[in-house]
Amino acid sequence: MSTTTTEELSATTLLRFATAGSVDDGKSTLVGRLLHDSKSVLVDQLEAVERASASRGQEAPDLALLTDGLRAEREQGITIDVAYRYFATPLRRFILADTPGHVQYTRNMVTGASTAELTVILVDARNGVVEQTRRHAAIAALLRVPHVVLAVNKMDLVGYEEKVFAAIAEEFTAYATELGVPEVTAIPISALVGDNVVEPSANMDWYGGPTVLEHLETVPVSHDLSHCHARLPVQFVIRPQNAENPDYRGYAGQIAAGSFHVGEEVTVLPSGRTSKISGIDLLGEPVDVAWTTQSVTLLLEDDIDISRGDLIVPSKDAPATTQDIEATVCHVADAPLTVNHRVLLKHGTRTVKAIVKDIPSRLTLDDLSLHPHPGQLVANDIGRVKIRTAEPLPVDSYSDSRRTGSFILIDPNDGQTLTAGMVGESFASPEPVKDEAEDDGWDF
Repeated sequence: MSTTTTEELSATTLLRFATAGSVDDGKSTLVGRLLHDSKSVLVDQLEAVERASASRGQEAPDLALLTDGLRAEREQGITIDVAYRYFATPLRRFILADTPGHVQYTRNMVTGASTAELTVILVDARNGVVEQTRRHAAIAALLRVPHVVLAVNKMDLVGYEEKVFAAIAEEFTAYATELGVPEVTAIPISALVGDNVVEPSANMDWYGGPTVLEHLETVPVSHDLSHCHARLPVQFVIRPQNAENPDYRGYAGQIAAGSFHVGEEVTVLPSGRTSKISGIDLLGEPVDVAWTTQSVTLLLEDDIDISRGDLIVPSKDAPATTQDIEATVCHVADAPLTVNHRVLLKHGTRTVKAIVKDIPSRLTLDDLSLHPHPGQLVANDIGRVKIRTAEPLPVDSYSDSRRTGSFILIDPNDGQTLTAGMVGESFASPEPVKDEAEDDGWDF
């Protein structure tokens, strides 16, 4: 069990990271080893893993069971759902998302990496870079994850050969660089044995870089979002029946980016009405300033029509509203996404009707070529789409804001999530063709 004190935790930074890789690359074992060797596992958890391992005829504890908590995961020996784990060292606190490796569950990797500042992509040293490795690298690039770690696992099964590691690292780094990944750190490991996970490996004296934990503890992480575009998606309007303040009207939500100040002039979108912030309530107490991720209530000087789904922004930094959205998407549903598909688009706290007007291209992961106008996207495809919404939306570019530059498409019939989209992100898609689709009554 970790011995990190409360005083030490108060002085540490937070890193959100995700793991990804193909089936049997050893993600869950790596996470289990990371938790075990950093002494972040409770005694009763370890005892439960030891009992479960013994019942399956294993001599040593199967550390993958520390994360594979679902019964179906234990029975099949694969990760199905995103498993979140929280642990800490004296240097940093961590929120870890262990994502599935099976191609069927690539959609879960999008969920796990969407808020990550770092992604650990595992590769089996015996197999090298495979299609699923390339898919995970593409998703990390699309989601603009600033740091990627290539963990070349199972080095013990290739005799700890440096040339094997070097070849895989070179191939992956070249591919990731083409995708626009800003930084790749390659580390040779054996999650099963523990080489270079928490402790340096005595079997790979040719490697002089950090262990996985050392890199996680020291990689630079910036949480200074004060210079980002300030955005507050309104979740609900507060009108308490309070005799002391009968005119109280507050607009509550979680600040998606930037900061808000009392006295600041703001604009409400999509209506375009303006006012000034007369007060900010945080946990029931008035404050002069509030910033990203805080859940607050804004009070305005003027009584204007604001409801759930509206976006409050500084007037000097208001995004344009539009009904035409171009984006790169990762399709996550089993049913395909097609041209003229009628969908619901959820952006922030607002959901509107929309139509897929065109699918200009689909990305081919092998060579990063673009297949023009495929007509549809199937599960796990990455492609470019053009969408027309029934109402104007204030969208940012995903490169400017991961929160207000993203959206999801929803099936209006059953509420199933179809697609995750990043506004403005592109792999240099080909020139569009004129949309010659017939009017079907959903043109906006």
